[in-house]
Amino acid sequence: MEQQAIWAIVIFAVIYGFIISEKIHRTILAMFGAVLVVVFGIVDQETALHHIDFNTLGLLVGMMIIVSVTAETGLFKYIALKAAKLAKGKPKRILLALTLITALGSAFLDNVTTVLLMVPVTLSITRALQIKPFPFLFTQIIASNVGGTATLIGDPPNIMIGSAVKELTFMAFINNLSPIAVIIILSYLPIFLIMFGRQIETTPELRARMMEMDERAEITDVKLLRTCLAVLGLTIVGFFLHQSLHLESAAVALAGAFLLLLLTGEKRMEEAFRHVEWTTLFFFVGLFVLVSGLVETGVIAKLAQQAIAFTGGDLLATSMLILWLSAIASAFLDNIPFVATMIPLIQEMGSMGVTNLEPLWWSLALGACLGGNGTLVGASANLIVAGLAGKEGHPIRFAKFLKIGFPLMLLSIVLSSLYIYFRYLM
Repeated sequence: MEQQAIWAIVIFAVIYGFIISEKIHRTILAMFGAVLVVVFGIVDQETALHHIDFNTLGLLVGMMIIVSVTAETGLFKYIALKAAKLAKGKPKRILLALTLITALGSAFLDNVTTVLLMVPVTLSITRALQIKPFPFLFTQIIASNVGGTATLIGDPPNIMIGSAVKELTFMAFINNLSPIAVIIILSYLPIFLIMFGRQIETTPELRARMMEMDERAEITDVKLLRTCLAVLGLTIVGFFLHQSLHLESAAVALAGAFLLLLLTGEKRMEEAFRHVEWTTLFFFVGLFVLVSGLVETGVIAKLAQQAIAFTGGDLLATSMLILWLSAIASAFLDNIPFVATMIPLIQEMGSMGVTNLEPLWWSLALGACLGGNGTLVGASANLIVAGLAGKEGHPIRFAKFLKIGFPLMLLSIVLSSLYIYFRYLM
């Protein structure tokens, strides 16, 4: 193996190890690793820039701006409180309602943003009913990852896959992944009630008090709300039509974001830019450059050769390998760097005789997104919910989450295996 390839592997492995340890912020590590890749001459600066997927970054920025402005209207608080009142203040019904709202929001906003909006409202509802918030927070974590699986914009791994493979459009993700996402979330609902039903009982008096709360008071700016809903609607329509319009998904998201800022003024722009998660964006930049070192030195091609040799090039065996490997790995590692590594590997398989890559892409998306439910560190949404809950005095323990989340994750991967087989490989 060439010396440059060895250096690329060493840098990647060391940086990845520190990311897993969580002792240093992952963005600092990823960017430091990217700088090392360039400084050591593994890739030059121009090649490194070529490997940065600006479509992924643009899509994330656009959606972050739209959602941050919309959140100022109080819309998401209104939806959650309205759902709780429609459930007559009954905790079991509220649990199911918030689970479904989180899943739907994660599909069309993105799962990280959705949980950031849902958790504070959930904590206020559980305080009003004087019940433990863990069942609600846990089910929302699970729902956010399942819901995010359903669309191109729902979960960062899907954004990365869709950006790398132009044939996989917004509609392609919905057509291929939303059916299994719906099956999984519906299979989870009765399990949630069995697991948590007895833990979330409250009194009629507390239910009555919550029913007196006015959800309309949560809407703070009706004019802004109308503008946001109109722009959000146009943006989602743009996602559906982006292939026929010959536009990248990032162009649609950024067009929607800056149309909204144009309509709402300079003051909103400054506030929206403060809410853009710049640390997440630079984490992506660092990862793209890190992985470029493995691509340019031939390491990824070598791994692809070994994977094909292991499965004999059989499409079913290769799909199941990618699905289960992605799920188990994503449960214990952050799924974003894992997917960043897997994308060029699958692309390399296409140049080695695997003619139908579509089942492999859907296997990667399902494994990476659903695998995040296996442990507390499996996905960004999990860590965000845990952080918000901890600040409110309701810490979510790794072991407790693992005990419940890992079996649920395995169930979703079994269902996904059957789905992949019957839909694409029979």
